[in-house]
Amino acid sequence: MKKIGILHGKERSFPAALIERINAMKEPGITAEEVLINQVRQGEPTPYAVILDRISQDVPFYRAYLKNAVLNGTSVVNNPFWWSADEKFFNNCLATKLGVAVPKTVILPSKDHPADCSAESFANLAFPLDWDGIFQYIGWPAYFKPHSGGGWKNVYKVRDQDEFFKAYAETGQLVMLLQSEVHFDDYYRCYCIGGTDVRIMQYEPRNPHHLRYVVDRPPGSPELLARIGRDVLTLNHALGYEFNTVEFGVSGGVPYAIDFCNPAPDADRKSVGEENFAWVVEAAAKMLVRKAKAHDPAQNNTVWGGYVQGAVKTGAPAALPKKK
Repeated sequence: MKKIGILHGKERSFPAALIERINAMKEPGITAEEVLINQVRQGEPTPYAVILDRISQDVPFYRAYLKNAVLNGTSVVNNPFWWSADEKFFNNCLATKLGVAVPKTVILPSKDHPADCSAESFANLAFPLDWDGIFQYIGWPAYFKPHSGGGWKNVYKVRDQDEFFKAYAETGQLVMLLQSEVHFDDYYRCYCIGGTDVRIMQYEPRNPHHLRYVVDRPPGSPELLARIGRDVLTLNHALGYEFNTVEFGVSGGVPYAIDFCNPAPDADRKSVGEENFAWVVEAAAKMLVRKAKAHDPAQNNTVWGGYVQGAVKTGAPAALPKKK
C-alpha cells in the first residue's frame, strides 16, 4: 500500500477535504492520511510514498524530518531542500532573467546586527549605504517587507524617507526588501499545481482577508489572462515548485509578478471560496495520486526546478514584452 501523507498545522478544511477526496478516488493500492510522527531515526524511511508539506516553513523539526524522508525515497511537495534555500529576493532576481515583469526591488541589511555579530563583521558593507541612490531607484510610495517572510507579516507601505526610516527601526534583525509600488488596476492570485494546472483568480489584496476573493470588476482580456498563465508556468518551472501561488498586479496592461514564493499557500475554504476550494482540492488530489503511482522507493523522487538543473540562462536579462 502506498501512503500519501498530509503534513499540516492548524489549518483543517483543506487537509481534511484533500484526504477525503484522494480516498474517494479509490485508486488501487493508494491511501491518504494525516502524517503521524512518533520518532525520527537518522537514515531510516517514513511509511509515506508522498508527503504534501503545509507547515514545515514554521517548524524546523518538520523540515529536518522531510529532508530525511526525501533521502529515503519519499516524494515531498514542495522540495524541502530548495524551499530551505529559496527567498523572495532571489525569486525577483530570477524573474529578470525569465522575461517576467517584476517591480524594482533592492535588498537591505538588517537594521540590527545578527546575533553574535558586531560592526567589525560588516567591513565589506558601505556605511552609510547610498540611500539617495536607493530611494531614487525605487521611488515613492514603496513597499518594505521581509525578504523571506510571508502572510503579510512585517509589511509596510512607506511614502517617504521619514516613514521608511521609522519602519526600518522596527524591523530588528529581519533582512528586508524595498520594492516599488505597482499602481495596479487589476490583480490576480494564481494557483499552480504540479507544474501543469493553473487557476487564475481575481483578487483584491486591499480587502479584509476573508473578502479578498470577492472582486467587483470584470476579468481581464483573454490575451492578458493567457500571458498571466504563461508567466505562472515559467516561474514555477524555473523554481521547481509543485504547489505554489503567484500574485500579479496589472498596470498599463502589464502583469507584474508581486509575490511568487508561496509554497504553502492559503487554501482555506472560508477565505478562497467554494469554487476555488473545490478546484485546488481536485487538482492537488490528482497530482498527489499521480506522484504516488510513479513513486519508486529506490529512486530519488525529488523535483528540482530549471534553474538548479541549469536550464535557465543567467546572462543578460531577458527582454520584457512591450506594453500594449
